[in-house]
Amino acid sequence: MKKALRSLVVFFAAIFVLAGCSNSSSSAAKSSSKPNQIVVTYQLKQNGKAFAKKKITQPKKSVVMTGLKKGWSVKASKGFITEIAGKKQNVAKKTYWLYTINGKMAKKGATTQPVKNHDRVVFDLSVTK
Repeated sequence: MKKALRSLVVFFAAIFVLAGCSNSSSSAAKSSSKPNQIVVTYQLKQNGKAFAKKKITQPKKSVVMTGLKKGWSVKASKGFITEIAGKKQNVAKKTYWLYTINGKMAKKGATTQPVKNHDRVVFDLSVTK
């Protein structure tokens, strides 16, 4: 009887110790990575129709291009984005990649436009006039 009781006490003590270790280490990892990270939502459209959307975690002081490259393959030329996720601009048809941040046209290029936590960036491959 004493042997069974002792085994149960040791068993439960081990569970409490292990549970306490795993919870504290995982919450410490979460809290240490969040202060320097932000989450930005990126959406890709073609002629106004959405075809991809991702929430990208990126460094706090980063630019639009940082998250875009983290989520998709991107090609650029002379400071302009020419291709995202295999969808290319077409100069002859006047089809270009343009983007907005939180519903407003961006005032800077993707390599210099800063982003903040919870920003919404939408790239649209469409005909410009």
